[in-house]
Amino acid sequence: MQAPAALLLAVGALLGLNFPLGKLAGAAGVPPLVWSALISAGGAIVLGIALAVKRTPMPFDLRHLRYFTVVAIVSYALPNALVYSAIPHLGSSYAAILFTLSPMFTVVFSMAARLRHPSRLELAGIAIGFVGTLLVASARGEIDRPVEWLWIGIGVLVPLSLAVGNVYRTLDLPKETPSLVLAVGSNAVAAILLIMVAWATGTLGGVTVLGDVPGIALLQVIASAAMFTLFFQLQVVGGPVTLSQIGTIGAAVGVIAGTLGLGERYAAVVWIGIAIIALGISLTVRARLKA
Repeated sequence: MQAPAALLLAVGALLGLNFPLGKLAGAAGVPPLVWSALISAGGAIVLGIALAVKRTPMPFDLRHLRYFTVVAIVSYALPNALVYSAIPHLGSSYAAILFTLSPMFTVVFSMAARLRHPSRLELAGIAIGFVGTLLVASARGEIDRPVEWLWIGIGVLVPLSLAVGNVYRTLDLPKETPSLVLAVGSNAVAAILLIMVAWATGTLGGVTVLGDVPGIALLQVIASAAMFTLFFQLQVVGGPVTLSQIGTIGAAVGVIAGTLGLGERYAAVVWIGIAIIALGISLTVRARLKA
C-alpha cells in the first residue's frame, strides 16, 4: 500500500482505536504510563520479530540514535502519556477530538521550516476541519461531565507535540533506512523512556493489572503494530501535513467507538462539528489523490 490517501485512512483508523481501548484500560486500573509503554513496547517487539525474520540489521550510529530518541519523545512517549492521562477527565472521544488540532499546528511549523506547501484544496480541508473542531470544543466535553479546563489545556499539548514530530521526522528522516527499522527503533526507545518514568513515579507496578485485561492489551498491541508499519510509509509518501491528518480521522473513529461502544454522550453541536470535520477530511483526501 503506497497511495497517500489509502495510507492516511488506514493509519488514522488504527489510531482511532487507541482512544476507546485506552479508556477501557484506564477503567481497569492500568496506569497511563504503563499503557503507553505497552503500545510502544508491543509495537517494537512485533515489528522487531518481522525484522529478525527478514534479517534486517538495526543501525546504532549517532544519526539514527538521535532520530529514534527525538521521535520517541515528541511523537510517542509524551503525547501518549498525556492523552491517556487526560482520557479519565475528558472522555475518550473528547480526547480524540483534540488530535484534530495537529494539522493546523503542522501547517504552521511546516511553512516555518519551508517544507512542502499544501495545495489550496488541502488547506481548505484543514481549515474546514478546524472549524468543526472549534464547534466540538465549544461543547466542552461529555454531557453531565463538569468542565476541567486544566485537562483541556494539557490535552492541547498533545497535538502540539505531534506537530513538532511530524515536521522533525521530515527534516531529519534517514531516507535510506527502511520504514520498519525506523518504527522499531523509535518505539523501542519510547518504551524504555516510559518504563523509566513509570518506575521513577512509582506506577510501574501497575503492569500487573494488564493481566486483568489480556484481550484489550492484545488488541492494542496488534492495532499499534499495524499502525506503526504504515506510519513511516505515510511520512515518506505524504509529508508532514498529510500525515498530520491521521489525528482528524482517528478522532472520528474514536468518537464513534466511544459513543457506540462506551456509552459516551455528547451534545448536538458535537455531531455537527464532526460532520464538518468529515467534510474537511474528504477535501484533504481528494487533494492527495490529485497530487
